[in-house]
Amino acid sequence: MEGERMRRGEGQVEIGVVTSEAVHGVAEPPPQSTVDKMKVRMKETFFPDDPFRRFKGQPLKRKWVLVAQYLFPVLDWAPSYSFSLFKSDLVSGLTIASLAIPQATIYLLLLFCCGISYAKLASLPPVVGLYTSFVPPLVYSVLGSSRDLAVGPVSIASLLMGSMLRQVANPNTDPCLFLQLAFTATFFAGLFQASLGILRLGFIIDFLSKATLVGFMAGSAIIVSLQQLRNLLGIVHFTNKMDVVPVMSSVFHTTNEWSWQTAAMGICFLALLLLARHVGMRRPKLYWISVGAPLASVIVSTLVVFLLKAQNHGISTIGKLRCGLNRPSWDKLLFDGTHLSTTMKTGLVTGIISLAEGIASGRTFASLRSYKVDGNKEMTAIGLMNIVGSCTSCYVSTGAFSRSAVNHNAGCKTAMSNVVMATTVMVTLLLLLPLFANTPNVVLAAIIIAAVVGLVDVPAACNIWKLDKVDFLVCLSSFLGVVFVSVQQGLAIAVIMALSIGLSTFRILLQITRPKMIAVGNIPGTVSTETCISTRKPKESLGSLSSPSKPPLTSPTPLI
Repeated sequence: MEGERMRRGEGQVEIGVVTSEAVHGVAEPPPQSTVDKMKVRMKETFFPDDPFRRFKGQPLKRKWVLVAQYLFPVLDWAPSYSFSLFKSDLVSGLTIASLAIPQATIYLLLLFCCGISYAKLASLPPVVGLYTSFVPPLVYSVLGSSRDLAVGPVSIASLLMGSMLRQVANPNTDPCLFLQLAFTATFFAGLFQASLGILRLGFIIDFLSKATLVGFMAGSAIIVSLQQLRNLLGIVHFTNKMDVVPVMSSVFHTTNEWSWQTAAMGICFLALLLLARHVGMRRPKLYWISVGAPLASVIVSTLVVFLLKAQNHGISTIGKLRCGLNRPSWDKLLFDGTHLSTTMKTGLVTGIISLAEGIASGRTFASLRSYKVDGNKEMTAIGLMNIVGSCTSCYVSTGAFSRSAVNHNAGCKTAMSNVVMATTVMVTLLLLLPLFANTPNVVLAAIIIAAVVGLVDVPAACNIWKLDKVDFLVCLSSFLGVVFVSVQQGLAIAVIMALSIGLSTFRILLQITRPKMIAVGNIPGTVSTETCISTRKPKESLGSLSSPSKPPLTSPTPLI
């Protein structure tokens, strides 16, 4: 006791240190078994957001309610839904429906090889595109967590599926088999997407290189636009290949089949659509002009063809469409060994591409409105949506960025806007389809070209060039591969050249393990430091024990 008092009297600083050590001592962590360590690692990897924390300390009844809300996000906002919210969702739903109806028909053309007229696909139901804009949005409105995402068919997935399935089935000679393969590939795409969400492997999508996607989408836009020259010029005999050389050769070797009436109508409507798009981009408040332009073009061109009997002057039309809602298609799913590998591969590729677009669109608009979107729940919702769609005559669908932007700008508040859009499509399927019988194919081609122009993202490519030349090489290889080889092989070339994840990971590890090093020393008379490679010789570092005659003792500093 006396020794302790003496130390207190002699030095307050020393006793302070001792007291601090006694009060703030840290005990060693308890020992953990290998199983416990693995549990912690798995939780940090697959459950970083700790989704089960909301269930802790809750009574059993409340836990069941929380489970239902977690599985069905519609239960989060439906109890507090009001009429004022419905008015906003009604306007946005009708707006995206006006865009979805012509787009759905257009994307069906993309699915069946980008421009084959409906007259040659008479044995196929051309309303499959509208079916895909009816059932999937209803499923997503119950399972999806994004308020702004507008669900339906998208151009890139349609192009990919059509080009990959044409390798084993020709939609002209065997349309029934082609349709069966499309539904089966959609089933596998949904199964893959839902598995990623359920197993909480959504982080895999984050490793998909943006440079690859930018080049792939730009090349796909060029291919889609060139394919529409068939309908834009009224060509009858056209190549079935997708790359640019055969397409341009087919265009200029069939000049005798060009129809000036078709070309004149197509150029006029294409100019109007591009002008409307330009106005919508320059003045966001006038977005409704660019949104309503496709539907207005369809209505005006249909009236012109009907009144002037233009189909008798070389302008081809869609033809008669049969009314009715989606028919069950689970009996059309084809799991035999002959085509199983093709449908699985097609479902995997289209599933990844459409999932990347849907997740990116949902996160983008969620950040604008300051709410969070659970990526794993979104993957599960999109996957189940496609599984249900494959059993109800739908092909692969996701959240399209352009349609979601229209939905966002129209003032949507909840996922009810998807329900409004689906209801509008249902009315169209039941009552309005005969009105589109005289719609000219050339106008659909003009709408396709105007729609895919936005996929050529030149500013993004320039930004990639400024940031990383290797990534730009990946982007360029993806673009050239799609344009000059084929759609799926172009994507494969980009992935192989980039080694997508592997190359990027190797470069990061190389920079970490071999950082750039420089030696720095103190400048005489200052507290600043400078590299030793300098006109002024820095003195030894402060605290150095070396003699003045020796070189300065410095520590290398990595430049990151």
